Amino acid sequence: MRRNHILTIIMMLFLPAVLLAGGTLRVVTTLTDLKSITEAIGGDKVEVFSIATGFQNPHFVDPKPSYILKLSKADMFVTVGLDLETGWVPPLLNSARNSKIQKGSEGYVDASANVPLLQVPSSVNRAEGDIHIFGNPHYWLDPVRGKAIAQSICAGLVRLSPENQAMYEANLKTFNDKIDVKVKEWISKMAPFKGQHIIAYHNEWVYFEQRFGLQIIDFLEPKPGIPPSPNQLMKVIGEIKRESIPVIISSPYFTTESADLVARQSGAKVVVLATSVGADDSIKDYFDLFEHDVNALVSAFQHTTH
Repeated sequence: MRRNHILTIIMMLFLPAVLLAGGTLRVVTTLTDLKSITEAIGGDKVEVFSIATGFQNPHFVDPKPSYILKLSKADMFVTVGLDLETGWVPPLLNSARNSKIQKGSEGYVDASANVPLLQVPSSVNRAEGDIHIFGNPHYWLDPVRGKAIAQSICAGLVRLSPENQAMYEANLKTFNDKIDVKVKEWISKMAPFKGQHIIAYHNEWVYFEQRFGLQIIDFLEPKPGIPPSPNQLMKVIGEIKRESIPVIISSPYFTTESADLVARQSGAKVVVLATSVGADDSIKDYFDLFEHDVNALVSAFQHTTH
């Protein structure tokens, strides 16, 4: 009797893990955007954890033991790639010792596969700042490229659970169709400001800029990853005054000191855009991200005095 009781307790302890392994894939993503897209494609067949939060700089994430534990139990790992997370992903993957999610394995998904990249350097000179040798890695900030991300994630899920292929592909179609509808809406909202010159803090908006018809003509950083200098800020202030540039865009993880200084001296408006899902409480998924940023920019353009 006592033995049966012990066996029952053991089964109760392990049953959730068995159920998870049998019917649900554990997925770890580097960013919340990849988490959102994975959930859209995987539905109730996935349990997804994002390492970075929506308001963290994706270049700099502190590896924690809890992340290693998550990775050690994961069936699939999804990364932005292109050296965006090069400072923190390799040590986490190595420490996790999970052969299922190592590069080249069935459970490893590089979301940059099949994404048309911008700013791929013909040569690399570290004197030019933090240059990404494979191209600009902030490609998820173009919703159309989000379809390529979704395709790679779908392919990864199908590899791991082919019995759910029809469901994953149906969800992928739903996702892509919604992207097509929403992109038309967002482009329509931005149309009155097509070609508008703006300033950015850091070079992470090139895909967004291209999709929505903006022109970033300078940055507060003198070179990528190099903090704003007095000379650079004076140069930008002059450009804003000369060209009546209405907006400076920044991100949640940069201090506002430099942008605010330039704004005070030039009359431009600082707009902090969300770079990832969860950067603001209202941004629950990948579609909310662009809804938030497009509306923030439209409002700023409409209310500037230039």
